[in-house]
Amino acid sequence: MAAKKRVFISFDYDNDKATKDFIVGQSKNADSPFEISDWSMKEAAPQTNWEKEARDRIKRSDVVIVMVGPNTYKAPGVLKEVKIAREEGKKLVQIIGYREGNYTAVANAGELYRWNWENLKKLLS
Repeated sequence: MAAKKRVFISFDYDNDKATKDFIVGQSKNADSPFEISDWSMKEAAPQTNWEKEARDRIKRSDVVIVMVGPNTYKAPGVLKEVKIAREEGKKLVQIIGYREGNYTAVANAGELYRWNWENLKKLLS
């Protein structure tokens, strides 16, 4: 069996923490092709410290998943994490975190996918 992909989750900390918790739960399924180290950070530390820590955590990941909610496209922390992921050459995947609604993709964060187990397995295998 191939090694599991290490995933960094980027999400709107103030509005969509539940989506992050749900995908962390899915990573624990026996047939999950990915693992998540919960590296979630509230952008509260001084900016240079927060950005350095985010970069270090993203560097240790294989893939960055952006969990997309209603306001994710304008969440400052998400936008910074996407920029860092691009600079570090990491694969970016956007997953819609909710069943209902229209969502705006985060700029420069890759294609937007529906959240289902088949998509996750395909994208992260």
